[in-house]
Amino acid sequence: MQTMNQFLTAIILVGTFGFFSAQEKRTISLEEAVKLGIENSKNLKIDRAQIEESTANLLAAKNKQLPELTVSGSYLYLPLEPHVDLKIQGMAGGGPKVSNVLYGSANVSVPIYSGGRIKYGIKSAEYLVEASKLNAENDKNAIAYNISQAYNNLFKANEVVKLLKENLTSSQKRDQSFIKLENNGVIARNDRLKAQLQTSNIELQLMEAENNYSIANINMDLLLGLPDNTEIEVDSNYIGEDDLTKPDDYYLNLARENRNDLKALDYQRKAAALGSKSAKAENLPSIAFTGGYVAADVPKLLTIYNAVNVGVGLQYNLSNIWKKNSSYIQSKAREQELAANNDLLNDNVTLEVRRDYQNDLYAHKKIDVYQRALEQAEENYRITLNKYNAGLETITNLLDADTAKITANVNVVTSKADAALAHKKLLQTTGTINNN
Repeated sequence: MQTMNQFLTAIILVGTFGFFSAQEKRTISLEEAVKLGIENSKNLKIDRAQIEESTANLLAAKNKQLPELTVSGSYLYLPLEPHVDLKIQGMAGGGPKVSNVLYGSANVSVPIYSGGRIKYGIKSAEYLVEASKLNAENDKNAIAYNISQAYNNLFKANEVVKLLKENLTSSQKRDQSFIKLENNGVIARNDRLKAQLQTSNIELQLMEAENNYSIANINMDLLLGLPDNTEIEVDSNYIGEDDLTKPDDYYLNLARENRNDLKALDYQRKAAALGSKSAKAENLPSIAFTGGYVAADVPKLLTIYNAVNVGVGLQYNLSNIWKKNSSYIQSKAREQELAANNDLLNDNVTLEVRRDYQNDLYAHKKIDVYQRALEQAEENYRITLNKYNAGLETITNLLDADTAKITANVNVVTSKADAALAHKKLLQTTGTINNN
């Protein structure tokens, strides 16, 4: 029988070792998590594609200032004999029989003046490229905060699990002591059952905390692009000192200087203004240098080569005289829309910074309150335990004091983590969360 138990124990140990060895453990700091998340973000892949699209539009705008060269050639076979009647003096009457024609030409056009449309188009495309890059940087800030939020959840879940494990161990030891006291007739069976009920409640809380930790861990794995069986160990130095000695106006000015969405919108407004100039220039003529070469061969009738022409071409759409420039009207409306968006965004930035600054202050003030509550709960438990041991207090009050102490410990840990996250939110709102 003893051999069988040893055999079963060995199987359990091997299986347990196999489970934990299959699950990779990795300690990751918040800075490392943010870096991994940005590298593996699917949203940023979309942003990179949009930057490439804007760059391609810039290339297309620049191509408009380059020469246009076209080459064409034709070979015609004439199955029916055409009727040729030359009116040239001395060559009247029927001409030679023509059965095929060979013709080729080359034309070149170099823009000289287009009312500024090419210049405006290039500069506008450059602004839009910069705007797309800034939008990508703004998305990086949002990703950094989302990862900070997920990291914060994982940190809190891990701390709560550790805290509940410690309390469960203490509660189980108390249950063992109460069983001995009950057997010796010192306490009633009802008191021992109340203590065991408290232990069961702590076990349930621990199970819930471990479940929350597992979900938070899987979420982090997906955000960071890691295998979903990677167990992430959070950095114990996650919670640090936050600098909140500066007023909210300091953070507001910081946001106005660093918010990439404000900068991107500014570039979009510049591009729209150039778009209006380009649309207005459609009412102006276009001038281009032109050149061409023509060669033709009609057997027995005509041969042409070295027919070169050069000149200057002028193009003007006369319908612009009576047609309204709809492109210009649309572009000016776009300018007005972006101006309104700029005012709205600035208002939102002011609201967000002041709100997140107040939330940061509030979160740090809660730490002090929860810390005092913990000190009071620990002192209350100590006094209640002494009274219980002296027979002056009930087991119900003792267990209530123990529950209050556990709750106070959890509140202190979670409030510190929430304060750290509140400061990260303030940094994201100012556009500086990735500056370090």
